[in-house]
Amino acid sequence: MIDIGGNGRVWVLSGRRSSYALHLTDRDELLHLHWGPRITAEDAEALAAEPGPPERGFESPLDGREEYPVEGGPRFVRPALSVRTPALRGTEWRFEHSAVGEDGLALRFRDPLHHLGITLHYRMRDDGDVVERWATLRHTGTADHPPLELLRADSAAWSLPPRERWRLTHLYGRWAAESRLARTDLTPGEKVIGSRRGHTSHHHLPWVALDGGDATEESGEVYGCALAWSGSWRIAVQQLSDGAVQTVGGVGHDDSGQLMLAPGESFTTPVFAGLWTDGGFGAASRAWHSWQLAHVIPDADALRPVLYNSWEATEFDVGEEQQLRLAGLAADLGVELFVVDDGWFGARTGDRAGLGDWTPNPDRFPHGLKPLAEEVRARGMRFGIWVEPEMVNADSDLYRAHPDWVQHHPGRVRTEFRHQLVLNLARPDVREHLWESMDALLRSAPIDYVKWDFNRSFSDAGWPGDGYPQRLWTEHVHGLYALLGRLRAAHPGVAFESCAGGGGRIDLGVLRLTDQVWTSDNTDPLDRLSIQHGFGQLHPARVMAAWVTDSPNAMGNARASSLRFRFVSAMAGVLGVGGDLARWSEAELTEARDWVALYKRVRPVVQHGELYRLRPPDGGGLSAVQYVRGAETVVLAWLPAQAYGEPQPPVRLRGLDPAARYADQATGEIHRGGVLSHRGLRTGLRGDLDAAVFHLRRL
Repeated sequence: MIDIGGNGRVWVLSGRRSSYALHLTDRDELLHLHWGPRITAEDAEALAAEPGPPERGFESPLDGREEYPVEGGPRFVRPALSVRTPALRGTEWRFEHSAVGEDGLALRFRDPLHHLGITLHYRMRDDGDVVERWATLRHTGTADHPPLELLRADSAAWSLPPRERWRLTHLYGRWAAESRLARTDLTPGEKVIGSRRGHTSHHHLPWVALDGGDATEESGEVYGCALAWSGSWRIAVQQLSDGAVQTVGGVGHDDSGQLMLAPGESFTTPVFAGLWTDGGFGAASRAWHSWQLAHVIPDADALRPVLYNSWEATEFDVGEEQQLRLAGLAADLGVELFVVDDGWFGARTGDRAGLGDWTPNPDRFPHGLKPLAEEVRARGMRFGIWVEPEMVNADSDLYRAHPDWVQHHPGRVRTEFRHQLVLNLARPDVREHLWESMDALLRSAPIDYVKWDFNRSFSDAGWPGDGYPQRLWTEHVHGLYALLGRLRAAHPGVAFESCAGGGGRIDLGVLRLTDQVWTSDNTDPLDRLSIQHGFGQLHPARVMAAWVTDSPNAMGNARASSLRFRFVSAMAGVLGVGGDLARWSEAELTEARDWVALYKRVRPVVQHGELYRLRPPDGGGLSAVQYVRGAETVVLAWLPAQAYGEPQPPVRLRGLDPAARYADQATGEIHRGGVLSHRGLRTGLRGDLDAAVFHLRRL
């Protein structure tokens, strides 16, 4: 809902429980008024009538209050927009008009000297409280006007009110240790997170949350912002001298130049979404999850299948008969999707060759993938395949034919990580080749699923011969989106997974085009608890792929864990199995079959229920999560280690009806909702690396 007041110069966007308000002054200054509980247009008008801060020679009354601070004029905060021509830099805009339509509110400004049109977009849907913001920049000059260079074009700036204290929460990590939670006091100055790597990165996810230092999991004000972009990015959080906080974020990590706009050309930034809640970090997560399931993730209502992936069983030693044996074992477990990982194509017997040649290896698959895919389907499973289309090995037919297609600087060494180079998807000829290759692959066999990998960062992001090679950083991502969108349209029955050496490309942008993401290459079930805890701050379990692999785990430690602990850890998201089933004992296969069957019973609640983080996975003690959907509740609990033989305290559940009774679907035991909420659920966990699943249904 959008209310307009103040003679058409005050706007209030309202969702289910919150409002966002802004005001255009008589000097065409677009100021932030309110972001918090629902207010009326009259309330916003009263806020607009309040006097602004006094003018001082060393301070700007606009800083921290503007909706979209530009470079130039009386401003000293970090600008969201920086534009230049050979003769002029900075922006001075004038308001033109506003419009309200299906896409929300659009406010149009122009810079007459630059011939630049600036449209700021706002959208807040009635079914939630997420505010979506983005900007469109258009060169409105004629053919004889010089091009405009966008040095910086952020999606939005978010203004927060002064508080005695601000606390910043964000996610950090590295390969195989992604999505770990950091929570620190915000001090005067700037805190900058982002990626210089050409992709979202393992090191930070483009999301921050801010609170007054007193928010808990289930109470207190929390402001959050998340960027829908899969390339290099930057979010800067600045606390000003008066205690106000402003957060700006968008495409690219620095201000060295992003795009050159010729007359008539335009650029639309990705969405930078924001959310306010007074229900703590848990309510914020549930609101983010609900919005993504309703408006971001494709086909979100569908349940994601239990998958088997062959990588850890076979690595590059892939063959048709061997995959068929694994498929038979997987089908017997109740697996619903069988995925052949790396090593099926070209000269791919290791990581030094074959990337770029997307046809089946004739020695390994003499009749192509179709016989294997059909046999997998005959066993009641869907069939999936691993690809890495954005990469190429120097030892490949593609690179030998088109060495100019990779990112590189002339005269410089072409850096290789994992023995591979990055194709320049900003080039139309590269995108067309990849479209033809992937389309032919998907037509060659009944393929239902594509694991789309990306195993190295940009390092030599050059584009010899292009007039403005810096645009590669942005246009590569647009090329990826265009390619995925085209493939999805041509093959609507195929699901896609975003993978980048694990969690290196997870964001709201890629989630609009993929069905799930590979959370981390680290499948150690204990490490995964912290990774999944951080991931769930923003993203829902419905997209969080998690595997049960062999023990001891091969990813960085030699920790041994029970099959029970591994399954319960992986059941917190989209369950997968990645161990070498040919080496599992009959007892292990039987136990795994029971776990898969249990997961299928609780899957609708886990993948589509509301998440409550009951106890975080820190300190080595008991941790637990709960999912609630309608009358059903699922609790997953883990105990890394028991100290001194002490029994574990009951876990207090949330989101239940205190007057209702709940039946345990495994034991038949009846629980009172009020008792579960106040006293708690006794898990009975003991020893080291113990875990349990509780499935309750309201009577």
